[in-house]
Amino acid sequence: MKNSDTFQRFLFEDMGIRGELVRLDASWQAVLQRHTYPLNVSRQLGQALAAVTLLSGTIKFKGALIIQTQSRGPLHTLVVQATHRQTIRGLAHWRDPVPEGNLSEVFGEGRLVLTIQKEGEESYQGVVSLEGQCLAGALEGYFAHSEQLATRLWLFADGQRAAGLFLQALPTQTPTEEDWMRLVTLADTVTEHEMLHLPFEDLLYRLYHEEKVRLFEAEPVVFRCSCSRQRIEDMLLALGKADVEDILAEKGCVEVDCDFCNKRYQFDLVDIGVLFSEEIKSPPSSTKH
Repeated sequence: MKNSDTFQRFLFEDMGIRGELVRLDASWQAVLQRHTYPLNVSRQLGQALAAVTLLSGTIKFKGALIIQTQSRGPLHTLVVQATHRQTIRGLAHWRDPVPEGNLSEVFGEGRLVLTIQKEGEESYQGVVSLEGQCLAGALEGYFAHSEQLATRLWLFADGQRAAGLFLQALPTQTPTEEDWMRLVTLADTVTEHEMLHLPFEDLLYRLYHEEKVRLFEAEPVVFRCSCSRQRIEDMLLALGKADVEDILAEKGCVEVDCDFCNKRYQFDLVDIGVLFSEEIKSPPSSTKH
């Protein structure tokens, strides 16, 4: 299928408005294969993955963007991540049953957290209340509150694909109200079927054939988990020798599962001994006496 696992930018150069499109196929299926999600949960997760991919396209640094919901309702935790390399991963935790409905019915009272992680720098977090009819509306509220940028998103997901459309005023320009409302009104006519199936060029022509649109080169999107044995070892070291040895004595080994990819890391007595070894190995001195 054309535009499978693809992220693509476009620009209304004369108006100061940028846009992005994303469609996830194999990358979305890779997420679904690792956990069995109820339909209402998978739809929210797929929309969130499309959203984090779109929003990561607005950052110009090496690092990652994380969208997280924390709430008290049926779908109480949702975490998605996209990196500057266009790799994505995500997970959700819920309590049955998860109803259909607006954010209040699905998530309950909660908050929406956006975390920007720049390589070699401290993370930045923006937090807003989890409010609105849908996840797209909550993210639009974040940009209105935290960034003061006119932003709109259209997000869709089913059992096969997830997709999204993004429009935003450029920070360096201020589009006219007439231009902004015209482009948004046209985007509001997009259907789920078009977003999930129509080639991007055809979709943009259908929406904006009377506008001057510059379409940039498409970029591939892939599922990839950043877990590793080294990261798990660092976590165990942070936990501390006493606590890790207690787990070892109780269970005979230490097992850690990655929630994102379901990969299991196992450490036996020897592994833990080496990990917490107090031996300090240093290179021989080059000083001559």
